[in-house]
Amino acid sequence: MTLADEAVALFKEGYSCSQAVLAACGGGRGIPRETLLKLGTGFGGGMARMGLTCGAVTGGILALGLAHGKIYASDDEAREMTYALIQKFMVQFNRRHGAMDCCTLLGYDLGTPEGRLEAKHSGRVDVFCPTLVRSAVDILEGLI
Repeated sequence: MTLADEAVALFKEGYSCSQAVLAACGGGRGIPRETLLKLGTGFGGGMARMGLTCGAVTGGILALGLAHGKIYASDDEAREMTYALIQKFMVQFNRRHGAMDCCTLLGYDLGTPEGRLEAKHSGRVDVFCPTLVRSAVDILEGLI
């Protein structure tokens, strides 16, 4: 099973897109999967269901931070490399999908209960979000 397949399977199990991307791409770094899933929780639905930055993107940002992030105050090189990789990731995701926020990507205002209900009933979340999760992981595999 590829990382992208793993992430899509996690999403289809009921995890948010952020959790799915982070758990699939952040593994193997000594952090338990349970911790990765907890870390990704608040970013689902475009950051706590506000329809802002897509969870597939925020999960990717977290995964890149785990892979390359700065751990020593003086390690400016790690910070710059991490920022550069995140920028590449975000540019590639935006090129593929034309946006990085849930409301634009899905066509519904996820920041309102009515918009979330419309998005759910439309089936768009079940059909399109796995594509976004897969795309984020595919991009990440070229960067991590």
